[in-house]
Amino acid sequence: MGIVNITPDSFSDGRKFLNADAAIRHALEMVEQGAEILDIGGESTRPNAKPVSEKEELRRVIPVIEKLAEQVGSSRCDDRTARRAVPTKQILISIDTMKPAVARAALEAGASIVNDVAANRDNDEMWKIVSEFRAGYICMHAPQKLHKIQKRKNIVAEVERFFRERLKKMKAAGIALEQIIFDPGIGFGKTLDQNLQLLASLRRFTKLRRPVLLGVSRKSFIGKLTGADVNQRLPASLACATLGIEAGAQIIRAHDVAETVQAVRMTEAVLAKK
Repeated sequence: MGIVNITPDSFSDGRKFLNADAAIRHALEMVEQGAEILDIGGESTRPNAKPVSEKEELRRVIPVIEKLAEQVGSSRCDDRTARRAVPTKQILISIDTMKPAVARAALEAGASIVNDVAANRDNDEMWKIVSEFRAGYICMHAPQKLHKIQKRKNIVAEVERFFRERLKKMKAAGIALEQIIFDPGIGFGKTLDQNLQLLASLRRFTKLRRPVLLGVSRKSFIGKLTGADVNQRLPASLACATLGIEAGAQIIRAHDVAETVQAVRMTEAVLAKK
């Protein structure tokens, strides 16, 4: 899953792809590098990021999703640029949002997955939209205040309990089991030690029989452990990705697609010989 942040303030690539054309070019480059999902976001979820209005978030993401849906979201393409960009199989488009109205508009524009960092909400509006569109849904664990550190004795048990509770609520809202993907929310409201515990225990979440997404790319816990600056965290990000694949994670969310694809393919090749 390639990350496409159309934001001025994302922690790693803010402002780089704020222009729609730049975001589209970046997304197409990721497809050429091997991305199978494009995760489009118009609001930063870094600590202390300023909230974005619904109108502004829509302005940022919808034109990009519409254009990408034309070029890589379908096996049909009419122009030479699109024909070069379209791989042998369909690329999925994900909308990274906490706002139900943005999710609806994105799904109407051609997205097929909702990546929801606010899956801890009490109301079911987002889930009803996901059910209506039969969309994929990434259910991420995080506290209601996204970056408030949770003082939990057993963060692994807490995350597993959260997933099981969400399964019941999503089923009641009409979401089928096959639509659901779990994300343990590395870096969201967790201490360094809790993040490491979750990474060490990923296989436990695969027992819920749903795909697990791992999003660790360039995150601050890597800097806390290694002292590396945000743009020097690729080696540690790749280490986490390979550990995740070995533990059964099926989706790796990454900024550095080419490098991550290479690491994942090598890991898969070795594991296939076990």
